[in-house]
Amino acid sequence: MGDPLTADWLRAQRWFRSKQRPIDSLAEVDRALLSDHVALAVIEVTYTNGGARDRYLLPMLDDAEPADGDGAWRTMVGAIADDASVGGAHGTFVASRTDALDTLLPSAREAAAALDERRLRVEQSNTSIVLGERLILKLYRLLEPGMSPDLEVSAFLTDAGFADTPSVAGSIVYDAPDAEPAAAAMLQAFVPSTGDAWGAILEALATDAARATEMAAAIGRLTVRMHEALASRPDDPAFPAGVASVGETAGWRASAESQLAQAVSALSGEAHDRLVEVAPDVTARFADAFGRATGDEIVTRIHGDYHLGQLLARADGGFSVIDFEGEPARPLAERRTPSSPLRDVAGMLRSLDYAARTAARRSGLDADAWLAEARAAFLAQYGVSGALVDAFELEKACYEVRYEASNRPDWLWLPLAAVERLARPS
Repeated sequence: MGDPLTADWLRAQRWFRSKQRPIDSLAEVDRALLSDHVALAVIEVTYTNGGARDRYLLPMLDDAEPADGDGAWRTMVGAIADDASVGGAHGTFVASRTDALDTLLPSAREAAAALDERRLRVEQSNTSIVLGERLILKLYRLLEPGMSPDLEVSAFLTDAGFADTPSVAGSIVYDAPDAEPAAAAMLQAFVPSTGDAWGAILEALATDAARATEMAAAIGRLTVRMHEALASRPDDPAFPAGVASVGETAGWRASAESQLAQAVSALSGEAHDRLVEVAPDVTARFADAFGRATGDEIVTRIHGDYHLGQLLARADGGFSVIDFEGEPARPLAERRTPSSPLRDVAGMLRSLDYAARTAARRSGLDADAWLAEARAAFLAQYGVSGALVDAFELEKACYEVRYEASNRPDWLWLPLAAVERLARPS
């Protein structure tokens, strides 16, 4: 691995979030021993252009990065099973279990020691380890001060009896005196799957587009159940559910216009010119949809980054929702703010568009024809359509333009074409 505390090593990690910011310095600021050999280290990163510092979680085994089978991940599960509180020089890692752990792993402290360890080799901003094909441990590499939406929403849905997300068995939180507590890890039930819904739909589109449309309909039904569960306890102050205020609908419009402005700023050359040309139409669509909101729009907690990659394609043929962290480019407080469930609907519609265009490049699929069928099937099962859905989808496409321009410029063509199409519907 080399020296873990070098800027080059850190920038090479998939979970490092600030690759665009030049690193000034980094240093280990805390370390807590979970056992004689396993430690949780905290490294702090400062940047040459100033701004907020970041802290990252670095599990260590005898001063090296843990590998599968060496027991480091089992040690973390054992700490959760024990409700352990482990102090370092600066802060404390506080582990806690839920009632679900007794069902998922009876006699958890003893049983954890015998679990096999298998790290998932997928590109993501966190690290996930499967233990004994029964549990999955998710490490939040970036220690964000404040309540983690992923942990918070997952725990709420588990408690509310929503069966289509992995149940939460426990967590680890880092509590330091100079910041709000930050989620370090979450332990959940492992859901056997064949991959995610993105892969499942692309596979179906290569052989049987009708089956892919049926999947879109099933996802519509799943989305209804998820939103019903999130709205099931309106008196919970962290999960309110009610009718949107005038201020909230005005905020939706302001947010959408901000996404457009940021997208324009992120582009240059021909792409910039194309977006500038269509920007007046985009702004008009936002003004029309958000300006004439009917007054009965619902506001709840939402998924926040809802797309096909956030659904596990279960071995039984169904789907399970994962990853409630929200859009990574938005501040944590904003990701926890109740909003319109139609944002999730719009996110899935955009994901279906990505799937259609990707399949068209691979197999010659008529993307527009299939997308029309898939959208209709999804929206029919969800039970909604109209100008507000369209506006949220247009906002999401603007967000995608900014994201792709910064992270995957080869994909910029897709959301840019979507903005042009959605701003000027036929």
